[in-house]
Amino acid sequence: MFRLGLIINPVAGMGGPLGLKGTDGEEILELVLKKGALPQAPSRAAHVLKALSQEKDKICLLTCPGPMGADTASQCSMPFETIPLEINQKTLPEDTRRAAKMLQESSVDLLLFVGGDGTARDIGAAVGERQLCLGVPAGVKMHSSVFALSPHHAAEIALGLIKGRRPQPRLAEIMDIDEEAFRADQLRARLFGYLPVPGSQRGLQVLKAGSSASEKAKQQAIAAFFVEEMDPNRFYLIGPGTTTRAILQALGQIGTLLGVDALQDGKIMGKDINENDCLAFLDQAGFEQATIVVTPIGGQGFILGRGNQQLSAEVVRRVSKKQILVVATPDKLQLLRGSPFRLDTGDPELDRQLCGIYRVLTGYRESAYYRAEL
Repeated sequence: MFRLGLIINPVAGMGGPLGLKGTDGEEILELVLKKGALPQAPSRAAHVLKALSQEKDKICLLTCPGPMGADTASQCSMPFETIPLEINQKTLPEDTRRAAKMLQESSVDLLLFVGGDGTARDIGAAVGERQLCLGVPAGVKMHSSVFALSPHHAAEIALGLIKGRRPQPRLAEIMDIDEEAFRADQLRARLFGYLPVPGSQRGLQVLKAGSSASEKAKQQAIAAFFVEEMDPNRFYLIGPGTTTRAILQALGQIGTLLGVDALQDGKIMGKDINENDCLAFLDQAGFEQATIVVTPIGGQGFILGRGNQQLSAEVVRRVSKKQILVVATPDKLQLLRGSPFRLDTGDPELDRQLCGIYRVLTGYRESAYYRAEL
């Protein structure tokens, strides 16, 4: 039997649609809960477990009590055992660390954890480099390379192990940022350690790559072309990133580097807005008169579902695929090394509908066409 350990961080990702850039810290968690944010991680864990249920006779699933695993497993037709872990009413990082240690001591073949970079840090602190792990992405920031590209890819990798494929493990980086600085539009990421992950590169995300100093002129060229083509009657949701921020700067507007801004007729109508704000602006503008502007995450290629969860599945569903504009410098496209753009809105059916070819604004009067896949 393949011994599979499962830990779910039930609060991971809840701050994303609210524009809070994460859920680290008790004060932020209290705010997230007060605003009525819905859990993101359990549904993503359920996607993986339902896929794994086809091999349930080969799996001994060990998981945590209540919202950290058992609640979700019981809904997915997967037999499981619950480890004797006492958890806090509001789960804390220490619960994740104790759970990881107990599962490691139970000799699991793979420790599957559902969360974000903060969860990866807790797992790494507990098991070090001694336990094969795989992250299911459910957080906001997602800088670490210990995660699968999506729950779908996590299930594929785990199924391969269950069926006997044994790629040589490799050490993957655990990266995280200072969330307080992040909320102040400052990006400070650093290395916190490594975790062994299944060695196959397919289905695993790579580290986020930053923009180089030479990118600035190319971003300004993109911005100049965007402003020239901009429809003053159209409503724009401008996603995070240095390339998208250059558009606002070209208009003389001060936007947010790491949030979503609403733009119309060259002026910011809403700064650092959340999911509900996006929906309200779309209702006001009319869906046919709205465009979502995004830039891919450097090195990873995600255009939706990483760092811009304010542009949720519900928001994206309100506009057509042709109303999503991608902006990226040629250097950023080259960093992808032929890998496609990625989609992970949390709605697998919507992601499938969004796959295909996108026009990418790459310079002044310059465009390219690039494919997006799951």
